[in-house]
Amino acid sequence: MLIKAKTSDGVLRGRVEDGVTVFRGVRYATGERFGPPRPVPAWTGERDATTDGPIAPQRPSRLEPVMGVPEQHEQGEDCLNLTIATPGADDRARPVLVWFHGGAWISGAGSWKCYGGHRLAREGDVVVVSVSYRLGVLGYLRAPGISPGNLGLADQLAALRWVRDNIAAFGGDPDAVTVAGQSAGAHTVQCLLGMPEAEGLFRRAIIQSSPGGIGLGSARTAERAARRFLDRLGTDPRTASTADILAAQSEVARHAAGRLQLNTAPQFTPVAGVGPLPDEAAWAACLAQRAPAVDVIVGTTAREASAFYALNPALRRLRRIPALGPAAADAVERAVSTAAFDRPARHLATRLAKSGARVWTYRFDYSASGSPFGAPHCIELPFLFGTDADWATAPMLAGAHPDDLDTLGRRLRTAWLGFIRTGAPTADTRWPQFTADTRATRHWHL
Repeated sequence: MLIKAKTSDGVLRGRVEDGVTVFRGVRYATGERFGPPRPVPAWTGERDATTDGPIAPQRPSRLEPVMGVPEQHEQGEDCLNLTIATPGADDRARPVLVWFHGGAWISGAGSWKCYGGHRLAREGDVVVVSVSYRLGVLGYLRAPGISPGNLGLADQLAALRWVRDNIAAFGGDPDAVTVAGQSAGAHTVQCLLGMPEAEGLFRRAIIQSSPGGIGLGSARTAERAARRFLDRLGTDPRTASTADILAAQSEVARHAAGRLQLNTAPQFTPVAGVGPLPDEAAWAACLAQRAPAVDVIVGTTAREASAFYALNPALRRLRRIPALGPAAADAVERAVSTAAFDRPARHLATRLAKSGARVWTYRFDYSASGSPFGAPHCIELPFLFGTDADWATAPMLAGAHPDDLDTLGRRLRTAWLGFIRTGAPTADTRWPQFTADTRATRHWHL
């Protein structure tokens, strides 16, 4: 069945999927290479929104051995589009969840099936908006005279403005928006909390496994990455082919990882003090000022770094050394998890709570019986988004019993939906509010 929604730009035509109305490939802005996002020209008549739009140019994710291989999508630089799942394109004014995918700023798409918002929309009577945005060099190159930097972040801000202006046509309440993200997407949410231009665009935030250890990104790091990229590209990036840009981008990442491939830090990320993202001092001041008006969930998984290191050849060789080898490899993994994810998450939660925000923290401990990863980066995602079929081949879920996935998934979604609706995971009596004194943390497991 086809359903219509009238936006400020024109009429869109979506369809019902599994009891939820879905609009795909909804363009929230348009952007030329290294140019800012711009409004979409209005149209007359109806525009089809039953098929996915293009996703950002990218190579396969380095986490495919953990998450599984997503379905193929058309890739294109003009990729600024949304996937909207709603119980109905009516005037019900439901709470809204805006989802920013992860992928180290170089991979991912809001339209991937594994990020589908059908279950959340259906179970919680909420509107779920998944955002695609520019990635890698095309989204985050900071090279004066070529690219200003933070274009992907500007895209995400444009998406939130589009939601504010249009989500009522899809049954959503623009005054009840929760922003959520995982990994690089969580870092986006962290940036938004202290970004003056995001004022009034959301009231709640969910931060899942943000790589907070990288900070907000420095000009020096961005300059070094840009220099290495331009050297490897060897031509003008404004006219180079997309394939050549992706090849040079991959070369930069391989070089930065080192001989043992142990440095997993992304090379093209947001940069403080560029575009909509203020410098660190101004970001901190904005966050402190806004904190009393926001509710926040912040969390990590039990073994974040296993997603990056469990299959690392150097560490696998280390584990084969009798006696001390496994302990040494585990120590490396724990140190990276703590520095990149755990400690920064606790610091952010404490800073928010001290500034007056209502904060809840969690650790996701679930581990599938046949998985070599334990509870890695991304392990909570199948319990929130997509369907069991969409995650059926994920190596991190090897050996998982379907009943366990269903039981834990319903609990987690109920908590997230309670937060989206009320600002607190009200249905979960085992989840006390975090304070700077108690530092209460909810552990998620069977």
